[in-house]
Amino acid sequence: MDVANNTLLLNGIIDKITDGVYCVDTERRIMYWNKAAEMITGYTKEEMIGRSCFDSQLDHIDKKGRPLCNLLCPLVGTIFDGQERHEQVLLKNKNGHRIPVIVNTYPLELGGKTIGAIEIFQDCIAPTYDDKIIDELTEAAMHDELTGMPNRTYLNNFLIYKLKESRRFIRPFVLLFADIDNFRDFNNRYGHIEGDRILQSIARKLRTRARKDDLIGRWGGEEIIGIFSGAEDIDEKIIGDKFKSWIDEVEELYKGEKLHVTVSVGVTAVRREDTLETLIGRADKLMYISKKTGKNKVTTDEYLTDFTE
Repeated sequence: MDVANNTLLLNGIIDKITDGVYCVDTERRIMYWNKAAEMITGYTKEEMIGRSCFDSQLDHIDKKGRPLCNLLCPLVGTIFDGQERHEQVLLKNKNGHRIPVIVNTYPLELGGKTIGAIEIFQDCIAPTYDDKIIDELTEAAMHDELTGMPNRTYLNNFLIYKLKESRRFIRPFVLLFADIDNFRDFNNRYGHIEGDRILQSIARKLRTRARKDDLIGRWGGEEIIGIFSGAEDIDEKIIGDKFKSWIDEVEELYKGEKLHVTVSVGVTAVRREDTLETLIGRADKLMYISKKTGKNKVTTDEYLTDFTE
């Protein structure tokens, strides 16, 4: 029997089992989707094959309501370290309800090299959960209450994921750390309500500007962090200047006066030896340099060695 017939036979066998089965490549593109996966999720193979699993609308979350697809995905973990994983998660069925499933992930290897991963999942035969309630819990846990932006917990988890991805697959990204200039003075002059309004306006502006693969969130107070994916020649200065221009576009009307704020920005590219602490610390230091040298400016890695406190 030739290879083509063997493949057809194998696909036919997998389509007969009652567990959902799908596999992805290292870019997390879905390459296979069996009949049981269609039955459990409501999505056909035509709808799923070729899509990224994190963009598949399955929107996996764990029992605490934490989103898994971009942060804590067991499938991603298996691609990274080659270890099998067994977890209970909730996925979103096409009809809009959450379904509890047992997930098992396994590395997909060829010639000793990891080329993807396989996920086998089965319905837990338990009640479905109202998707609206689950989404509200997830939103509260991972997003800032005032602005709706990803919060510090979300940003930390996403950065951990990006660091692992960068080491394993040599995928560069840059971290931007921004702080609104003289924000205490702004609040003292116009009041905290206006301060909150300008933060909300900034959040709305950034949501319209961020690309799908990037994440911008509120680190705390008037601090904002942006995580930007890119190619090897990704330009930190261009990203910083673009971000600063977005903030420059924001304005709030107060008693006939147009209110604006500026930001001091630090931008750094990830390094192979980076930890979460070193990466955030370096971006924070670059932002601090912008503060100390005039504010309303962008400082990148190339200026780091030239500055002494």
